[in-house]
Amino acid sequence: MTYDIAALRSQFPALTAKTAHFDGPGGTQTPQPVIDAIAEALARPLSNRGSVTLGERNAETLVTEARRAMADLLGADPRGIVFGRSATQLTYDFSRTLAATWSPGDEVVVTRLDHDANIRPWVQAAARAGATVRWAEFDPATGELTVDDIRAVLSGRTRVVAVTAASNLIGSRPAIAEISRLAHEAGALAYIDGVHYTAHTLVDLERLGADFFVCSPYKFLGPHHGVLAARPELLETLRPDKLVPSSDAVPERFELGTLPYEFLGGTRAAVDFMAGLDHAATGTRRERLAAAFTALEAHEHTLRTRLDKGLAALPGITVHSRAADRTPTLLLTFEHHSTTDAYGFLAERGVQAPSGAFYAIEASRHLGLGDTGGLRVGLAPYNDAEDVDRLLAGLGEFLTGA
Repeated sequence: MTYDIAALRSQFPALTAKTAHFDGPGGTQTPQPVIDAIAEALARPLSNRGSVTLGERNAETLVTEARRAMADLLGADPRGIVFGRSATQLTYDFSRTLAATWSPGDEVVVTRLDHDANIRPWVQAAARAGATVRWAEFDPATGELTVDDIRAVLSGRTRVVAVTAASNLIGSRPAIAEISRLAHEAGALAYIDGVHYTAHTLVDLERLGADFFVCSPYKFLGPHHGVLAARPELLETLRPDKLVPSSDAVPERFELGTLPYEFLGGTRAAVDFMAGLDHAATGTRRERLAAAFTALEAHEHTLRTRLDKGLAALPGITVHSRAADRTPTLLLTFEHHSTTDAYGFLAERGVQAPSGAFYAIEASRHLGLGDTGGLRVGLAPYNDAEDVDRLLAGLGEFLTGA
C-alpha cells in the first residue's frame, strides 16, 4: 500500500495558496487532471449526443465513459447511472416520481440524522400524496442511528426509507445494509444519501442493499453535479415526467435536458484520480479503487487520531462526533466561545474550517445546537499532518488567547 501525500498535494493548484482545507465535506479542491479533462472536453468538437458528426461522437463518449466510471466507483451497472444537476435535484425528482404511486395511509421514513436534501423532498412529497411521515431518531449523546431506531418506525405501509450512509454533520455511519434489509422486509424501498459516504468509503450498491444511492462528484475531487445509482430493472418500472421527444430509455428518461458533457469528462477523471491514490495498485479500475480506499482510510485514520489527541489537550471543546463507525469529520463547539468567531479567526490564519449546520438542520437541532450548528472539521485526501497541526495551533490560540 503506497500513499504519497506530497506527490498527491502537488497535483492540486488550489493548495499553492497555502490554505489548510478542512472544508472537504462541503466540497473538495480539484486536482489538475480533472481540470484538464473538463478543458479538453470543451476544447474538442462538441455537440448533442449522436453518431454522425465528430462533435456528436465526442459527447456520446463523454457520457458513456462517465457512466462506466461511476458504475465502477459505486459497484453498480452503468445502465443504472443517472446524472443530474445535484443530489438534491435528483432526490426531489425521484421523490415526486415515487410519490405518484402513494395513497393516503402510506408511510415514508426519514431520519433526524440526515441532510435536509434527504428529508424535505420526502416530507413534501408525502404531504402532497396524503402519506404519513415517520421520524427515526438518533441518540444525541453518541451520534448513533441504530437498526432498532429504524425498526421502531417501520410498518407494512412503509413505502420508502430515506437514510444517510454517513452524516455530513457528525460523520456517523449507520448500518445501511441491515437497514436496507429491514426496509425490504417491510415491502419498502431504501433511498440512501451517499454524498458524504462516497468520499471516504468504497461503495458497493449490492452489499449495501440500496435501491437508490445518490452522491455528488464535487465531494470526491470532481465537478459540481449529482449522480444516482439504481438497478436498471427498477428504473424501468418508474415513469417520471419528461418531454415528449426526449428519450424514454433508461437511464436517459430521468435526465432532463442536455447533460453537462464537460463535467462528465471531469467526473470520469475524478474517478480515475481516486483509483490512483494507491500508486502500487494494479488490476481493473474497480480493483484499484478498492486498494485506493484502503489506503485513503488508513491515511485519514492516522490524521484523525492526531487530530483527536490534539483536541483532547485543548480546553473547553465539545466534540459531537462520537459514533463508533464514522467518517473523519468532527463537529466542535466551544465553552464561552462562538464557533462563528473561531471560523473567522482560523480563516485569517489560512485554515479553512467553516461553522454552521450545513443543511443538516434536524441533526443540529437534535444535538441541542439549534440552527447554529458548530465548527466542522473534515479531512480530505490531500490533508496532511502539517494541516492538522496548523488547525490545532490556531484553535489553541483562539481558545487561550495565547
